[in-house]
Amino acid sequence: MESRSRAGVTTTGKHPVRTAAQVVGAVFVLVGVLGFIPGITSNYDTLQFAGHESQAKLLGLFQVSILHNLVHLALGVAGLALARTVSGARTYLIAGGAIYLVLWLYGLVIDHGSGANFVPLNNADNWLHLFLGLGMIALGIVLTRGRADRR
Repeated sequence: MESRSRAGVTTTGKHPVRTAAQVVGAVFVLVGVLGFIPGITSNYDTLQFAGHESQAKLLGLFQVSILHNLVHLALGVAGLALARTVSGARTYLIAGGAIYLVLWLYGLVIDHGSGANFVPLNNADNWLHLFLGLGMIALGIVLTRGRADRR
């Protein structure tokens, strides 16, 4: 791929925001798959489709369910697909980050032992969602700031 920088110099390579979206997407696919592997996911025998009753924990820390793992897989596939263009990658990172910030707020206000905790979420998930949300939005903005080539 060829693009022109502000100085008019022709460069070859992939736009950094596309690379970031591919990496984030690949990590989400990996996390989604790992959530289905006993041993990497502790208490695997308690894995439920959804809800706070699922006591399965990815890496022994992050509470997961089948739905939670499927969401990670879907978000990862979306990231890989949208990373084909700069605008798609930027949208993926910013919108995905916003979704994670909403999920973080949701995790703060719901009772983790209630039926409203359908994802399910625990305190480790909440902190991770905060950092993911802020990080994804930052990547989407910083890597496209001042760039004219948003193809």
